[in-house]
Amino acid sequence: MRFLITGGAGFIGSHLADHLLTGGHKVFVVDDLSTGSMDNIRHLKGNPRFHYEIDTIANGPLLNELVDSVDSVFHLAAAVGVKLVVESPVRTIETNIHGTGWVLAAAAKKKKPVLVASSSEVYGKASRVPFREDDDMVLGPSSKARWSYACSKAIDEFLGLAYFRERGLPAVVVRLFNTVGPRQTGRYGMVVPTFVRQALAGEPLTVFGDGQQSRCFTHVRDVVQALCDLIVNAEAYGQVFNVGGVREISIEALAREVIRATSSRSELSYVPYDQAYAEGFEDMQRRLPSIEKIQGLIGWSPRAGLDKIIADVVAFEQAVSE
Repeated sequence: MRFLITGGAGFIGSHLADHLLTGGHKVFVVDDLSTGSMDNIRHLKGNPRFHYEIDTIANGPLLNELVDSVDSVFHLAAAVGVKLVVESPVRTIETNIHGTGWVLAAAAKKKKPVLVASSSEVYGKASRVPFREDDDMVLGPSSKARWSYACSKAIDEFLGLAYFRERGLPAVVVRLFNTVGPRQTGRYGMVVPTFVRQALAGEPLTVFGDGQQSRCFTHVRDVVQALCDLIVNAEAYGQVFNVGGVREISIEALAREVIRATSSRSELSYVPYDQAYAEGFEDMQRRLPSIEKIQGLIGWSPRAGLDKIIADVVAFEQAVSE
């Protein structure tokens, strides 16, 4: 098959390209490199089944041409990372909402299946866990830029489902929970690569808040498998699926796991949220998904545990620093 990946030079997009090419498919990538990197796809440039465009999805003629030339579209292009969201809320909102609208409109002309990548952020401040796909969203006030990302991704979901219902577009939405692995940058606040780099350098690991906020981490290769299985399953169209790990760990405990895995002598440094991001910053205390729905449809569950995730990030960081 022929697949288009928007944001294909990004962390998840580049691993998705690897997976599809290994499966014998043709892959087309468009990325403006705002948060992606050529380093992520450089190893693919010699593959005759790999094609890339360094451009924005705002380029309508190019986007339409790419969508027309493929069988399905993975829409991953988005503003990513809490740090970027807080510092550039206009870019976050416009990139996520406008970009998704352009992709869906292009795909709807020829009824090309689209997978829209959303985020666990849409659950907001909901306290009932595990989060289920039909749970209410509990978001903070519009005066706090922190919630602009969650709102923009929620609009992306509404758009995708509206195109399915009103225009018959085969669209599926996935809510990703803390995807981690090689090539992920800590530049935008991603916690595991940040901790690993700090530990390898013997620097203090910066834990925001009291460190008791918890997350569930998923290896990028497990996530990619879920995306590929969903986009070709007609029963998934018009639905939303959580994609994430189910082992919950506090950020403080995660930092200690990284120190152990790297045999580092680093200590923990606790940084208040106001100092790390902005005054009045609000965080989600827990982020635990229910994956019963995706298990029921395609039998997916993550295979790699946290030890494997950390080990792969450590190996990658050590390799790039040599």
